[in-house]
Amino acid sequence: MECRLHCGACCIAPSISSSFLNHPNGKKAGERCKNLSNDNLCQLFGKPERPSVCHNFKAVEWVCGKDQHQAMQILTELENLTN
Repeated sequence: MECRLHCGACCIAPSISSSFLNHPNGKKAGERCKNLSNDNLCQLFGKPERPSVCHNFKAVEWVCGKDQHQAMQILTELENLTN
């Protein structure tokens, strides 16, 4: 599956514990990444400063669902299950 352009769910729903550009203390779950553009595109995509957790995330239908709303629901539930 290709990443759904302008979705941004994977840049909002999950937490990131490591420090990265514009997030010196990581990012809380549900917090919009400061590196996400207004049209929900990662401004760090393909750059070395992109967190490894983001680089390693691969879009798959069981996580991304059928649309952005469903992706947010699934990713939020996965985040809650890991806490």
